[in-house]
Amino acid sequence: MTHSSEQPGEKTQTILPFGACGRQAATCQFRETRAAQDFFSTCRSPEACCELTLQPLHRFPLDAAIIFSDILVVPQALGMEVTMVPGKGPSFPEPLREECDLERLKHPATVASELGYVFQAITLTRQRLAGRVPLIGFAGAPWTLMTYMVEGGSSSTMAQAKRWLYQRPQASHRLLRILTDALVPYLVGQVAAGAQALQLFESHAGHLGPQLFSKFALPYIRDVAKQVKAQLQEAGLAPVPMIIFAKDGHFALEELAKAGYEVVGLDWTVAPKKARERVGKTVTLQGNLDPCALYASEEEIGRLVKQMLDDFGPQRYIANLGHGLYPDMDPKHVGAFVDAVHKHSRLLQQK
Repeated sequence: MTHSSEQPGEKTQTILPFGACGRQAATCQFRETRAAQDFFSTCRSPEACCELTLQPLHRFPLDAAIIFSDILVVPQALGMEVTMVPGKGPSFPEPLREECDLERLKHPATVASELGYVFQAITLTRQRLAGRVPLIGFAGAPWTLMTYMVEGGSSSTMAQAKRWLYQRPQASHRLLRILTDALVPYLVGQVAAGAQALQLFESHAGHLGPQLFSKFALPYIRDVAKQVKAQLQEAGLAPVPMIIFAKDGHFALEELAKAGYEVVGLDWTVAPKKARERVGKTVTLQGNLDPCALYASEEEIGRLVKQMLDDFGPQRYIANLGHGLYPDMDPKHVGAFVDAVHKHSRLLQQK
């Protein structure tokens, strides 16, 4: 995740998740391109995904790129219909309501072949990058994907998905296993296509307390990392750094640090110094400026970045936001964030 062969996090880096979730636009150019066609049609176009991945690099001096796609291409590949509704977000016209609905899902072994367009986008983008910066692939974690598939879209409570955990624990584990078995070859395929790092997004971790997280999320997070690394080795592919980001999962930092990932991403609700105390010195941390801080003045953004970098320190740390960008954010303020990270990183490394 650096320009050289250094280990992840040995230098302070900056990575912005511009393409991690296509629903979070970063620039006017991005929004104009996306608006020109259906969202998932864009995701299925390697050329469009490549263009959208590279756009932020044309404007900002970033240290990595993350492929433009969406976590919900996996449920689509399993046979579920997903549409993107303007002003609402993702919608599943026929969500999973009963255990028998699991029979509608395709076999997880077929998912990677269904997602060849993602692999093509990665290969094309890697070629276009020509070594300028590393390229990151990603996927949604099993629990987060399950929430969409059961809820039928976004939810403030995840009541339907959590109902499954309490009323249908065996069916829940069956679904989570299907998703895990689909994700592993998908992530391995991303590396084979050219991805140089992988990030797993457990975006809905905060809807689970410690007990439910330990039972229904953490085992599958661990299994994804374990199986991906094993299958990369079996395929003769070089290992790549893996990042786990569990939003609002502050209650499980210690467990996440031992889950088999080289990097643990933090949202903005976690104090950097306390996070470091909890995870130890061998795990790289990534994060964690509040995205809404980019609404502040450029001077204030610089001050906040300096404080963040001072709190994390220069070792085993990747500077980033604590979540994705919002569509109405001023690109100049994004640039102020990136410039401040680079400026204060250099100062920290001189100490």
